[in-house]
Amino acid sequence: MSAPLVDIRNVSHRFGHLPVLKNVSLAIEPGSYTILLGPSGSGKTTLLSILGGFVTPSEGKVFIRGADCTAVPPAKRPTTTVFQDYALFPHMSVGKNVGFGLRMQGVDGATRTAKAREALALVGLADSFDKKPHQLSGGQRQRVALARALVIEPAVLLLDEPLGALDLKLRRQMQDELKAIQKRVGTAFVHVTHDQEEAMALAGHCVVMNDGRIEDEGPPERVYARPKTRFSATFMGESTILAGKAGETQDGRVAVATRLGPISLPGTAPAGAAVALAIRPEHLILAGAKGDVALGTARVSDVVFQGSFKRVLATSAQDPALQFIAKAPAPATVQAGDTVAVSCDAQDIILLAD
Repeated sequence: MSAPLVDIRNVSHRFGHLPVLKNVSLAIEPGSYTILLGPSGSGKTTLLSILGGFVTPSEGKVFIRGADCTAVPPAKRPTTTVFQDYALFPHMSVGKNVGFGLRMQGVDGATRTAKAREALALVGLADSFDKKPHQLSGGQRQRVALARALVIEPAVLLLDEPLGALDLKLRRQMQDELKAIQKRVGTAFVHVTHDQEEAMALAGHCVVMNDGRIEDEGPPERVYARPKTRFSATFMGESTILAGKAGETQDGRVAVATRLGPISLPGTAPAGAAVALAIRPEHLILAGAKGDVALGTARVSDVVFQGSFKRVLATSAQDPALQFIAKAPAPATVQAGDTVAVSCDAQDIILLAD
């Protein structure tokens, strides 16, 4: 098995006495699109800064292409960072902005110009070479920053909340463009965000962080469908969480005692262990057809139309502390004040250690 492009080994970091990263290890493969996802304070931006050389970790090592880069300054390691504010030079033309990194490397003017034009064509801005940054839209400036980073051909491109300043429609457009550009150039991208939808739209490798640690990592489909921790289940998309206690496991199924009654589902857990059952909104069935696991009745407290579906919040009649979060079809007639039967299929319930 070949060595990863980036190998982060047992990295910890403190700001004064405050620990912000706690023994983090992470491998990033060549050509991958890795998303570091987590709430504010989870350590994702600090980890990106350590990877880019802007912060030296208190403990641990960072290897890139097999070389120890832990103490190597940003300008001398094979990474480039695209910041949220783009950091373009307002007095320079777009072409000179893109060629700036090559200029710092001592590349001659003719080669800089040619490579800058190629990079701008790559991001769809071939006709903007002579413009100034203020003449471009936010999305165009973001693409200029991307071209400037890619033109020096880094081994790893680091993106720090690059779409955070854009409106929703432009952000979604740029997600599509970022993914397409990454596939064309084949450079490994490492992208920090707190936006779960952005993570699922872009990532080939999703890393969920919380409190300075990696909670979960893997393909976004797996992290969403079968999260490893309760935090991952609630941060990577919404879930209804039902507390329970595991009983006996037989034939690959475990019986879980809950306040809504016993539930049998695929999986294993130590008898007597506290567990949590997570159910994604799209897997809850309200009224109508029934799943093979009955979850009692609930009173609908809120219905929000969201285009292709309705987001429904309902409080369990059997356990008033339990709130169901469900997705109902857009034409559904459910409304606040209704009492509905709730069910799901056992195969869709996620079994988590509590």
